[in-house]
Amino acid sequence: MQTGGGRRQRHAMMYQAAADRYGSMPYPHCGRSGLRLSAVSLGLWHNFGGNDDFDRQRWIVRTAFDQGITCFDLANNYGPPPGSAEENFGRLLARDLKPYRDEMVVCTKAGYTMWPGPYGDWGSRKYLVASLDQSLKRMGLDYVDIFYHHRPDPETPLEETMAALDHIVRSGRALYAGISNYNGERTAAAAAELRRLGTPFVIHQMRYNMLVRQPETDLLPVLEREGIGGIAFSPLAQGLLTDRYLGGALPADSRAAGSVGFLKPEHITPERLATIEALNEIARTGGRTLAQLALAWVRRQPSIASVLIGASKPQQVLDAVRAVQMAPLAGDEIAAVEAILGGQS
Repeated sequence: MQTGGGRRQRHAMMYQAAADRYGSMPYPHCGRSGLRLSAVSLGLWHNFGGNDDFDRQRWIVRTAFDQGITCFDLANNYGPPPGSAEENFGRLLARDLKPYRDEMVVCTKAGYTMWPGPYGDWGSRKYLVASLDQSLKRMGLDYVDIFYHHRPDPETPLEETMAALDHIVRSGRALYAGISNYNGERTAAAAAELRRLGTPFVIHQMRYNMLVRQPETDLLPVLEREGIGGIAFSPLAQGLLTDRYLGGALPADSRAAGSVGFLKPEHITPERLATIEALNEIARTGGRTLAQLALAWVRRQPSIASVLIGASKPQQVLDAVRAVQMAPLAGDEIAAVEAILGGQS
């Protein structure tokens, strides 16, 4: 078992990535683009802020890269405090990953409140360009690989927001444009506008898991038709689709017991617990953990290029990587899951 002191000694050494890091990770194409993503991506929404342990952050990110995870997902407001996840990732790049920059897909976003006043939120050209400039400075980068508009803005014309993404790509600040949390109709409209502008729009990031299935009818058909790749955040329903809550437990360090994220104690209902217990039985029968079943379920969709996980410890990264190395779900497994989920949404 690695002790805290052992970890500090390990991090004091010059990092050299594992030689076999590309041996078993799948790298699907992102839609019809030439960009390939690691089938598992690491998100820095939680556990990478200024109040979190930096040594542990380094351990998680190193573990991810050593396992072939090349896609790292951030946003301007990730922390807390906002901006601190990008600052910490910049420190990780400088200390450990700078020699491997061209092997990585670094992503960030803007769309939620970042600074006071009328220019620090939503989807105006002024906000998006300024925010990315700040993000690049925090991370010590000249460009990001993917820049997302984080959420649709009901009061800014879609044409302005897409023109801002076009400008960002043409200016060299990002290689590709993406959007997040748009419904199917607005995604189709965004795709049409970016196509008119000639901007490489390759990816949509949506919340999708066994318990949140709206994208299957609204969004995923649009992505397939438009040739846009999907990356699913919260594929484990913020830990609900893991062994953390089996038996009705509410761990003190769990997302549901905390103050951030989507998962709240009131979501841990007897009905929901019965569902995850039944899903866990299917997972066990197939030689998987519940989390591995949940990741395989999301990845069965043709348009999903990557599943975006969070991690508070390296072992969670290893478990997710193991999931994508396993055989896809068989037809009888999918049918059994479907019978349990029914109309879950």
